[in-house]
Amino acid sequence: MNQRTSAQNVASDARRVEAAFAARVLEAEAEAISRLSVGESFHDAVDLILKTTGTVVVTGVGKSWLIGQKISATFASTGTPSHVLHPTDALHGDLGRVRRNDVVLALSYGGSSEEVVCLVTHLRQDNVPVIAIVASAESDLGRLAGVALCLGDVAEACPMNLAPTASTTAMLAMGDALALCVSRRQQFGVEDFQKVHPGGALGRQLMPVIDAMRFRVGENLPLVRRDLTVREAYQRAEASESDTPGVRRTGALLVVDDQNKLCGIFTDADLRRMLLRDGDRALHAPLHTVMTANPHHLGPTSLVRDAVQLVRELRIDEIPVVDQEGVPIGLIDVQDLIALKVIEG
Repeated sequence: MNQRTSAQNVASDARRVEAAFAARVLEAEAEAISRLSVGESFHDAVDLILKTTGTVVVTGVGKSWLIGQKISATFASTGTPSHVLHPTDALHGDLGRVRRNDVVLALSYGGSSEEVVCLVTHLRQDNVPVIAIVASAESDLGRLAGVALCLGDVAEACPMNLAPTASTTAMLAMGDALALCVSRRQQFGVEDFQKVHPGGALGRQLMPVIDAMRFRVGENLPLVRRDLTVREAYQRAEASESDTPGVRRTGALLVVDDQNKLCGIFTDADLRRMLLRDGDRALHAPLHTVMTANPHHLGPTSLVRDAVQLVRELRIDEIPVVDQEGVPIGLIDVQDLIALKVIEG
């Protein structure tokens, strides 16, 4: 065995050992979450937050402070006003950020963090309600809080059982569960979510599809009858599009029946395949014999994310949008979605 082969074997062994260790870390963190339970205190915490007319103020120190920032963000993004307050800042002048109609969520796994315990002691004197996420209700913080959500004894993923790992994962999971249960009770829906996420890809995916489509019937999207030939259909479409020069044309024809309801779609890709196969004869084919009948479509209340799902699942580039009666009102194509940056070009 040469030196290179020997070094490769050593590296391979090291990777196997590392992979096994990483798996144990993930198992420890997953077990910490699986052992969490929801009891009466959890429901009491949800009730307490729903009763407040103020905000959820989240506090903690060290790793709990970092976890608290994420939990506060979850509250805020799911319909519950929230902000974070570091206990040291609170004890040095920022206590005025907390009002009596707020509720404070205090995080400390051990329940003995001096700054958090001191802050909660002052808050209790002002009758500010406090929820604690701790290991035990018998800890200093657990006894001070009006409601204690207990994580139980958690074995850290750290081999020395010192670095906060599995315990902070459990704390985050409990905080997310609390925030989402409050959101559920408030009946926070998709439209509400879109209002607090107006920017970024997430917000754009929650946009109504009718706001995103650039091709609209009556403006730049002609409809053609099913009894026309392919040539006649394109002639009608071309004549209609010439009325609005400079406007980008769509890559598909929407086909309607006698009631003006969508009955099919015929794309430029369909035409190209027919011409390659049948030559000029393709242009004389009745449209209803070559169109894709009853195509997948979206309704007026559909969201951009629904269009993204269809494009990804069905590999289609054009999606008709119809009203409640099945009459076409527009078409959204893949270029619209690329322009929104919700899919890659």
